[in-house]
Amino acid sequence: MLAFQLFVEGDNLGALNLYSRRAHNIDENSERIGLLMAAHAAVVFAGSQKADQLRDAAESRDLIGQAKGILMERYKVTAAQAFLLLAHASSVSNTKLFRVAEHLASTGNLPSEEERPLSR
Repeated sequence: MLAFQLFVEGDNLGALNLYSRRAHNIDENSERIGLLMAAHAAVVFAGSQKADQLRDAAESRDLIGQAKGILMERYKVTAAQAFLLLAHASSVSNTKLFRVAEHLASTGNLPSEEERPLSR
């Protein structure tokens, strides 16, 4: 068995384990090939993680933008004021800002509105 750490720029991404069906079948060439495979796998895996993070960030930004738009129209406030309303609702409800925006976009209400009236 050969085990290789998968890492990119100091981030430990896991391990690649290679097994042989026969005893004493792993040599220096196996190690070189394994290192090459591990390096490529780490780059691909890290790239996939980065793409997922960017997609999630874009979705979050879009949803927060939708929520801000709802508040801007409803309360005739600026974008900055709408963001502050979202942040306040997040703080009062102890909920992540993204979840507050998601709740507002899907129900039309801020979580804090269920507890107390929203002040301008």
